[in-house]
Amino acid sequence: MVAGEFGLIEKFFDRPSGRPDVILAVGDDCALLKPPQQQNLALSVDTLVSGVHFFAETDPRGLGHKALAVNLSDLAACGAKPAWCSLALTLPQIDEAWLGEFSSGFLELASQHNVALIGGDTTQGPLSITVQVIGMIPEGQALLRSGAEVHDLIYVSGPIGNAGLGLLGRKGSRLIEDPAIYAALETPIPRVALGQALLGMASACIDISDGLAADLGHILNQSHVGAEIDWDRLPISVPVRKYVEESGDLSFPLRTGDDYELCFTVPSRLQTEVERTLQTLGLSGGCIGRVETTPGLRIKNASGLISIERNGYEHFSPP
Repeated sequence: MVAGEFGLIEKFFDRPSGRPDVILAVGDDCALLKPPQQQNLALSVDTLVSGVHFFAETDPRGLGHKALAVNLSDLAACGAKPAWCSLALTLPQIDEAWLGEFSSGFLELASQHNVALIGGDTTQGPLSITVQVIGMIPEGQALLRSGAEVHDLIYVSGPIGNAGLGLLGRKGSRLIEDPAIYAALETPIPRVALGQALLGMASACIDISDGLAADLGHILNQSHVGAEIDWDRLPISVPVRKYVEESGDLSFPLRTGDDYELCFTVPSRLQTEVERTLQTLGLSGGCIGRVETTPGLRIKNASGLISIERNGYEHFSPP
C-alpha cells in the first residue's frame, strides 16, 4: 500500500533520467538542468480535465500517453527536440492499479522520445493532469505561426477527423468498430520527427488540436494572409469519408479537434523535398491548398465554396 503523496511519487514516477543535462530531478524543490549552448528552449504546458478533455472511464494507460503526447505535439509544431517534462497530477484518491497503468503509458512515451520526467506535483481533488514539456531548438530556427507568405503551399501531415469520429463513438452517438479511429482519439502520435525535419523548410507550422480550420486560421491571422484549400485533397480516412457522405456534413473533418497532425506552409520551390520527407517518415498527408493575399480561409470542392459554421473547439465559447 502506497503511503501518501511521497510514496506515490517514489513508486510510480521516480525514475533515473538517463540524461547528462539533468543535474537534479524528482525529489527536491526544483529540478536543475544544464541546457547546451546556442540552443533556444521551447516550453509548452497543457491541462487535461476529467469530463472536459477525457471521459472518467478512459483507459489510464492511454490517458498517460495522451497527457504527454499533446504537449510533445506542441514541441513538434515549433520544430523542437523534446528533452524534459514535469507532471502535476490531481487525484480523487490513490488507486494503485490506475496509477500503475497511467505512469506506464506516460513513461513509455517519454522513453521513446528520450524525455526525462524532472518533477511536478501531486494533490488530492477532482482528476486533472497538467504536463509541462521543455525542448531545444538551434538559435533562431524555431517554426512559428507568423511566417506564412503568399503563394506558399499548405500541407497536413496525416489524416484529419479520425479523433472527432472516435469521440462520436465514445459518446455512443455512432457505432464505430475500427480500432484505429479510437487510437487516433486516445493515443495520438506526436509528429516530433517531422517537426524537426521541417526546420529550414516550413515557413509556418501549428499542430491540429482544435480543428484544421481553426488552427490554420491562427497561422493566417498571425501571418496576415489568407488561404484557399481544396476539400477533395484533404487526407481523410475511409470511416470519416463514409460519415461525411452519410451525414452530408462536409465541415466535419475541418472543425473536429484532437488530430495532433501538423499543418504547415512551405515555399512552392520546396514541394518535392517536403513530399519526400513525408514519404520517408511514413506519413500519409499532403498538399491541401495555397496561401493567398485576400484575408480569411476559403474551402472549396468540385461544387464550389463550402461554409463552416463553427471553426473548432474553444474553451469558454458559447455552445
